[in-house]
Amino acid sequence: MNNTICQAIQEMKLLTFNYNGHHRTVEPHAYGISTAGNECLRCYQVSGGSSSGKVPDWKMMTTDNIIGLSLSQDKFSSPRNGYKKGDKGMSTIFCEL
Repeated sequence: MNNTICQAIQEMKLLTFNYNGHHRTVEPHAYGISTAGNECLRCYQVSGGSSSGKVPDWKMMTTDNIIGLSLSQDKFSSPRNGYKKGDKGMSTIFCEL
């Protein structure tokens, strides 16, 4: 999974997957280990469902809950407003914009 996520970040491509019962499309920004010790993805969700009902919005998703990860050929043009390199929610970052 980590190779696909890092490729998406490096190439600024959208990811699609199911997460907590909702199909989602996201712009991945950072991938690493959260301060709570979980492998996670910081992303901006652009479409699909969400338990919070907030879409589009920033999300921190635990990768253990990602099902059916797929790399889209669709790209996004730049980091979203509010993104800060060196995500403070992560103790280790594997790759980031």
